[in-house]
Amino acid sequence: MKRSIPELQHSAAPLVMVTAYDYPGGRHAEAASVDLILVGDSLGNVVLGYDSTAPVTLGDMIHHARAVRRGAPGTFMVVDLPFGTYHTGVQDAMRSAVRVIQETGADAIKMEGATPEILQVVQTLTRNGIPVMGHVGLMPQTATAQGGLRVQGKDDETARATLEGAVALEAAGAFSVVLEAIPARLANLISERLSVPTIGIGAGVGCDGQVLVTHDLLGVYEGEDKKIAKRYAEVGRLSREAIETYAAEVRARAFPTRENSFVMKDDVLGKLY
Repeated sequence: MKRSIPELQHSAAPLVMVTAYDYPGGRHAEAASVDLILVGDSLGNVVLGYDSTAPVTLGDMIHHARAVRRGAPGTFMVVDLPFGTYHTGVQDAMRSAVRVIQETGADAIKMEGATPEILQVVQTLTRNGIPVMGHVGLMPQTATAQGGLRVQGKDDETARATLEGAVALEAAGAFSVVLEAIPARLANLISERLSVPTIGIGAGVGCDGQVLVTHDLLGVYEGEDKKIAKRYAEVGRLSREAIETYAAEVRARAFPTRENSFVMKDDVLGKLY
């Protein structure tokens, strides 16, 4: 059964959140009884092959979120608003969020940052009944301005900004805040300060929940392991090996076999000659 926001906020156990980008991903996540699914704009990297999340459009997010919802009708689903859809003012952000909610069946949207402009957007959306999950620390949409994809909050300035941003997001109405790539001690402090759940990714074990990109935890990529993730399976290697075996069998005429083929009666075949 889908958990409500109050249930998520008062969960006795740490919250489990994973990303999903399609129907099978949604089905698998729901079957595993996760608490929340994030249709992240990380789909730009792991599904669409972009170098960053910046090229992802609102149409992309809606298309993929619809598929996830069909696969996971009973799980709380959060959808990222992509870059540029909430940075140009409250009206544009409201239109983007309404489209996501109406067209995908999402339960909430997520936005990165805690600038005064974004805080105003969060406040407006939540006042109008659209739940918002905040996001501080490393923010992939604007990572270039943060000096690249690197840990945030290691110095006084960025640590204070991260803490103050998370507090401000709660005050603006966010029901939860993602903490990405920040020191564990800072994440612990933020989690203690907030009354809403913190969801960590590369932020230590002290958060109120954790989120991982499914492609990372499944090992779809066979490259260098990411420090913020843990590989729980080797799906990428198994997939490649399976395709290699299939290709070899086709070339050796070992596939298809009789078991994979259909037959017809001899008298019918004879009439064709």
